[in-house]
Amino acid sequence: MEKARVRDLPVTGKRVLVRVDFNVPLEDGRITDDTRIRAVLPTIRYLREQKARTILCSHLGRPGGKVVEGLSLRPVAQRLEALLGHPVRWVDGCTGPKVAEAVAALAPGEVLLLENVRFHPGEEENDPAFARALASLAEVFVNDAFAVSHRAQASVVGVTRYLPSVAGLLLEREVEALGAVLHSPQRPLGVVLGGAKVGDKVGVLENLLPRVDVLLIGGAVAATFLKGQGLEVGASPVEDGLLPFVQQVMERARSRGITLGLPTDVVVAPSLKGDAPTRVAPGGAVPPGWRIGDVGPETVRAFTAALARCRTVFWNGPMGVFEVEAFAAGTRGIAQALADLTRRGVRTVVGGGSTVEAVVRLGLGEAMTHVSTGGGASLEFLEGKELPGIQALWTKEEVARGYRD
Repeated sequence: MEKARVRDLPVTGKRVLVRVDFNVPLEDGRITDDTRIRAVLPTIRYLREQKARTILCSHLGRPGGKVVEGLSLRPVAQRLEALLGHPVRWVDGCTGPKVAEAVAALAPGEVLLLENVRFHPGEEENDPAFARALASLAEVFVNDAFAVSHRAQASVVGVTRYLPSVAGLLLEREVEALGAVLHSPQRPLGVVLGGAKVGDKVGVLENLLPRVDVLLIGGAVAATFLKGQGLEVGASPVEDGLLPFVQQVMERARSRGITLGLPTDVVVAPSLKGDAPTRVAPGGAVPPGWRIGDVGPETVRAFTAALARCRTVFWNGPMGVFEVEAFAAGTRGIAQALADLTRRGVRTVVGGGSTVEAVVRLGLGEAMTHVSTGGGASLEFLEGKELPGIQALWTKEEVARGYRD
């Protein structure tokens, strides 16, 4: 990274504001997946070792600038404390006298978590006054929230106008891992795309197609590709407006000599509910009224074989409706294939919220080279876009002189 990192400036004894992403799933006030909390532990531990006074801020959900009791970060403070093995203070607010008092009471090495920044309307509006109030709490800003770095919001971008601003350890890892896929992959490079909509993948396909050696398409996305070949996909949703685009992708793949894999068999059902009858059908001959819920076993074997010759693999989007067991085998098969490749020294990078959820649920998150915490941020990065939250960070030269032009 050209941007400064947390190790590039002294933080001992300083008040450090850290933007983290604690947007974790909650069920009846209980955290059901703490992956994003665990992901920032290295940065928090580093700051504690340096005797910094650490002030964490995050959003949770979409409260729309209003206080929503069920979206409080208090349960997150409790989980973080358990994971960190050290007390974590929590304050009911993110600016104001009460927060200033809590910050002033911090001793070196202590950690404070502010309340949900999206309870304040100025957060999503990137309001300068709110950003200045947040920045006034600290002497240094660390962005360790890659997952929201594609958002120009007060706690991500606005505060960088008022504080020396650097990348945290997680943000650094994210940029290096995804940057390696884009700019310096060990070849052959394989890309597996699934998920719900082709429309979500247009930019990624455009940017990665000139770089990829193996392109494998699964999930609901595959229905539009199969339809683009004139094949029958039954009642599976098809993005008709994108048929010319997918046809162009397939033609460009053929002309470039890219190995393009589409499902040769699929698991289909009249509905995608767990109690619906299922059967395996040819990829291009889905019965009328039936929908594709997953790729079939033959496709998993073919995709696994195609990936076996790759040295770098990026995966975004599950192969089916993995939340329903009847449609989970395809995602499970690809996840296991990538885990096996990782053990053989292949660089495997998993990006996208639902894909990450799948590999974590399968217990294979630790088996990948890198599991990105970013959903939309990962996709925009791989589209080649500059993310505002990264672009706003200071350079090493700016940090060294203590100001920016």
